[in-house]
Amino acid sequence: KQTLGNFSLSITLPLSFITVLQKGLKENFADAQVSVVDCPDLTQEPFKFPAKGICGKPRIADVGGVPYLIPLVQKEKVYDLNTVAKDIELPGAFILGAGAVSSKILGVNAELIPIVQTKSEKKPAVNGSYVAQINPADKGCLLEKYSSKYTDCEFGLLANLYASEGRPGKVIEVKANGRTGELNFVSCLRQTLEKHYGEKPVGMGGTFIIQKGKAKIHIMPPEFSTCPLNTDEDVNNWLKFFEMKAPLICQPVIVSRDPGFDLRVEHTHCFSHHGEGGHYHQDTSPDSVQYLGYFQPAELLFRIDRPQETHLVGRD
Repeated sequence: KQTLGNFSLSITLPLSFITVLQKGLKENFADAQVSVVDCPDLTQEPFKFPAKGICGKPRIADVGGVPYLIPLVQKEKVYDLNTVAKDIELPGAFILGAGAVSSKILGVNAELIPIVQTKSEKKPAVNGSYVAQINPADKGCLLEKYSSKYTDCEFGLLANLYASEGRPGKVIEVKANGRTGELNFVSCLRQTLEKHYGEKPVGMGGTFIIQKGKAKIHIMPPEFSTCPLNTDEDVNNWLKFFEMKAPLICQPVIVSRDPGFDLRVEHTHCFSHHGEGGHYHQDTSPDSVQYLGYFQPAELLFRIDRPQETHLVGRD
């Protein structure tokens, strides 16, 4: 466990945090605005989350890792979001993020878009997650609500998670339109924080919408590779890439730099209400793209089941 940021939006968030983000975004987008606002009700359209906000004891968890997927899969690596909530000292947490499904539950490999109000002493878990997998019928995207078929809160191999009490409160609103640089929206935010805060790790999570435009998204194949994936080129040849259209609702987890925990410093999955979703890479319509996001700086970082043997392949 490591402290992150020590920022409180209601009390001590430095004004520089807002100005730093806005300055960095303007170097990569034609227009960018960053401000502190009341979190919108996330139970409403277009989010339809099981919690109203992303505030209250915000923290980040990096669970497992890419080395459990490649070069060859370790299928025994299975986790539970309710257990993770206890491990990060926040039972009943509302969790957003990006991960992989439990192949033991689904029988195949697929992208998980976790959106879960974990169980507490008083209430059962509410699983609002989505699964994006390759449709066996047409090899396109098959996006489904997790709860339409399954009743658990399991996932496999890896996940990057943002957790909070799920309360309303003050959040950072980020608007960015018209990409002029090479960085995607999430990388721009992360690298801006890294440049400003240097060796001090700063993390944040939340949700953002690609309101207009299209994006490059990947979905992992249903079958794990039987041949070792040893390079990024191997991984990209194995993954299935798509161009998906807005609106896409994305769940990013960002840490400005790795303080020696073997982290995946940025990871974003997305879903939609028109049947598309997966792992976000980059918008493909820079002139017309519009982003609207709501973020909260995290106070704590937890590293769970860190791989003993590691590498940097496949972390894009």
